[in-house]
Amino acid sequence: MQPNQTANFNIKRIARKEIALFFASPIAYLFIGAFIAITLFIFFWGESFFSRNIADVRPMFEWMPLLLIFLCSTLTMKLWSEERRSGTIEYVHTQSVPLWHFVIGKFLGCLTLLSIALLMTLPLPITVSLLGELDWGPVFSGYLAVLLLGSAYIAIGLAVSARNDNQIVSLITACSIGGLFYFIGSSAFTDFFGHQSAEFFRQLGTGSRFEDITRGVIDLRDLYYYIALTLVFLALNTYFLEQERWAIITDKKTGKSSYHQQWQMITALLVVNLLTANLWLSQLPQLRLDTTAGKQYSISEATERYLAQLQEPMLIRGYFSQKTHPLLAPLVPQVKDLLEEYEVAANGRVRVEFIAPQEHPELEEEANSKFAIKPVPFQVADRYQASIVSSYFNVLVQYGDEHKVLGFRDLIEVNARAESDVEVLLRNPEHDITRAIKTVLHDYQSSGNLFDNVKQTLTFTGYISSPEKLPEQLVEFKTSIEEQLNAIKEKSDNKLHIAFIEPEKNGGTVAQQIADDYGFQPMATSLFSNQAFYFYLTLSAGEKLVQIPLDDFSDTSFEKNIDAAIKRFATGFTKNVALVTPPTSPYSGYGMSQANFNQLERMLGAELNVINEDLSDGSVSGEADVLMLVSPKSLDEKQVFAVDQFLMKGGTVIAATSPYSVNFTGGGLSMSSHPSGLEDWLTHQGLTIEKSLVMDANNSAFPIPVTRNVGGFQIQEMRMIDYPYFIDIREGLNQDNLITSELPQLTVPWASPIKIAEQSNGITFTSLITSSTNAWTSTSLDIMPKVNQSGETTYSSHGETGKQTLGVLAQGRFSSYFAEKESPLLASSSDKSEEVNAEQSTEGAESTTKEASTLDVSSVIKHAPDSARIILISANDFVQDQVLQFTGGASQNDYLNSLQLLVNSIDWSLEDRGLMSIRSRGNFNRTLPPMEHSEQLFWEYTNYVIAFAMLAGMALWHRQQKRRKQRYYLTWLAQ
Repeated sequence: MQPNQTANFNIKRIARKEIALFFASPIAYLFIGAFIAITLFIFFWGESFFSRNIADVRPMFEWMPLLLIFLCSTLTMKLWSEERRSGTIEYVHTQSVPLWHFVIGKFLGCLTLLSIALLMTLPLPITVSLLGELDWGPVFSGYLAVLLLGSAYIAIGLAVSARNDNQIVSLITACSIGGLFYFIGSSAFTDFFGHQSAEFFRQLGTGSRFEDITRGVIDLRDLYYYIALTLVFLALNTYFLEQERWAIITDKKTGKSSYHQQWQMITALLVVNLLTANLWLSQLPQLRLDTTAGKQYSISEATERYLAQLQEPMLIRGYFSQKTHPLLAPLVPQVKDLLEEYEVAANGRVRVEFIAPQEHPELEEEANSKFAIKPVPFQVADRYQASIVSSYFNVLVQYGDEHKVLGFRDLIEVNARAESDVEVLLRNPEHDITRAIKTVLHDYQSSGNLFDNVKQTLTFTGYISSPEKLPEQLVEFKTSIEEQLNAIKEKSDNKLHIAFIEPEKNGGTVAQQIADDYGFQPMATSLFSNQAFYFYLTLSAGEKLVQIPLDDFSDTSFEKNIDAAIKRFATGFTKNVALVTPPTSPYSGYGMSQANFNQLERMLGAELNVINEDLSDGSVSGEADVLMLVSPKSLDEKQVFAVDQFLMKGGTVIAATSPYSVNFTGGGLSMSSHPSGLEDWLTHQGLTIEKSLVMDANNSAFPIPVTRNVGGFQIQEMRMIDYPYFIDIREGLNQDNLITSELPQLTVPWASPIKIAEQSNGITFTSLITSSTNAWTSTSLDIMPKVNQSGETTYSSHGETGKQTLGVLAQGRFSSYFAEKESPLLASSSDKSEEVNAEQSTEGAESTTKEASTLDVSSVIKHAPDSARIILISANDFVQDQVLQFTGGASQNDYLNSLQLLVNSIDWSLEDRGLMSIRSRGNFNRTLPPMEHSEQLFWEYTNYVIAFAMLAGMALWHRQQKRRKQRYYLTWLAQ
């Protein structure tokens, strides 16, 4: 037999012997039982799996670094200590088999038992995959991380057991060493150091590297760390055993045996090489594999395309304080890892820096004055004290003279399940950072004189009181403003007019006017100050006005804000969206709320120029790239003509409309008719919205207040009930179109069914949003939640059930609704001309001049090019502010999927697919479908039953094998 074959045979025989000894005693069953019981308890109760509402198994792995310290120590504490106590260690020493065969054999026996215990936890991820959409990449990497971490702890336990005769001492020592390796990488220890020192200690810790693997990123450096740690302690184990059986060959000079010295040198060299290789590998980039679905921790192709456009080095600098809020501290290394990926992907075009501002006063001063980056005060409390910590959590992206700063509010999202249970996550860091890169890149490409891109004359108006009424600081600030404005005006080519007005003059006429028009009220330096003054800065052109914010009254701050205001009037920086919403009613009646779409405007305004479009003149602004109609109401013929002709010019029309709209009156809900004026126009284009409401058995919860009597006290609480009008769309989102394919879920409230014409006439229709097969329609406008005395809903389906279309994409050569009609603009101009002619008959010679001045010219484009598109969603209120609060209450978070649908529609229309794909990759959390408490208990106990049934089966199988061997032995004796 060859030496390699002999070694393998010996190791396998020793491993089988150890496994047999484990199962011949209660050790294996206690180990597996404890492992499964603790894992299941932590998963379901400790980490509240169902309360997290996320389809992943990371809670199962989060406590493994601590759990394995104790379990692996108990498993290995007797392996060598018991051999030495019982005297069988002498048998091991007298064998011709190398001692490292025994070490590896015992190690594999323990690792096999750990693998069996892990195998019995497989029902957990299988259950989660049945409940929701599970990403299996982090699951496999998590199991790999447990095996690697367990192998390191097993090696530590074996080495410790080889040096001790007492099992309890071995247990305590192994737990201490394992705990030390975990502790030096934990935040409890690293928080005492700066970022660089803390990062060094994290690289030494077993738990910090474990977290990276369990999130789905397999790094070669992390794998080597665990393998090296395992080999180091296995080598020490072999060395400890060799010390006991060395033959003493005396060295006259040292008194030590040469064999002893050889072993010391070999072991030392092996340990040093294994440890130093970690330092060498840490310098190498791109040694990791992203196993997550969608490659969430990898730089996307869209980001690489933007980085490829860089012509000179871009600076990305992270400002992170040494001390920050405990919930933000774990996010710092994640952001740093991602920024380093940008540096690698850019091939030298991006320079990444990380700065602790408090340690570099000059850089902190630059951040404060030049980039307006300020520390944010956080309240930090523990069981002993509470304090305020001012810290930085900012990312600066600078390219040439352009820059953009991302604060912690731009990078994180907060999930608050309870007052004391708050989870802080990175929202979508790659999308946010790449969007900042795109912004500064486009600004740089359009840089130079801002007024080269301004098409109209701008007017700067400062509504500022006289110097006698202003604080001294504001007097100096006004002087500085005047100097900067004069410098800007010289470069504006007469496109900037400057005016300073004292509102108090002429009896305060201007003060009253700006109070009525803009809501400008007198300012004061403090609550009890009698010194009232005005200091408002505006920039306007036509009817559009932008108020310039006052930050810190510094020259740098004003320069930044005035540049941002001018860019709002310039073209070529961002795309323009013409937004049409219902007109604001001055009086909506007692108890009635006005429909507002402020959240929609804010979300669109983050990346686009939003134009509040007025269609009354029969046209859409020429600057508009996309026309969006949200809950349009009673559009007249000229307004419909404006929409029609915008489509005929090859534009994209996004419409959210239906025949009904919800009213929040007196704390109740009511539904009323809501004619849009687009009904006939949509029907002409092959789309008909029926006058009914869709109800679906698959629905999102609706929050209603419920009053309970507890001990004589009336307590009001929010209860979530089934509400069929809140249609929960999951499988009904079109996975072949980027508008909907990357949305995890969508709630569409109070929607109507869309019917598509059978004859397309060159138009392609694509269903984007469909209900489930359990949906039905209702013509009743009674939408108040129906709850019985038990607090349960009493809805039931009526009529036929089936899928209903709620969102459609239509594209192609549309025909104009006005193709065979006279232009509404010409009709209106003819009416005006008759009035003018009647006046001109008395004026004689001036008639020709007036006819020329009132001449209107208009024409009808009869069909559209192939690029024309209609995106129709049959719901008026699904992005209304108050409705978003209801849907947000159901998910216990800000509900943004409805808004994201419209943003995706715009990006798809503008062919900006890159940021869409990055945005979709930011959906790190996969939600679970809503379940009752009984269903949750069912899945919990199912996992318990499966796990312990497997354990009982193993025990029964072993018992049968043991009886079979006894019968065989008795038969052999009888023969």
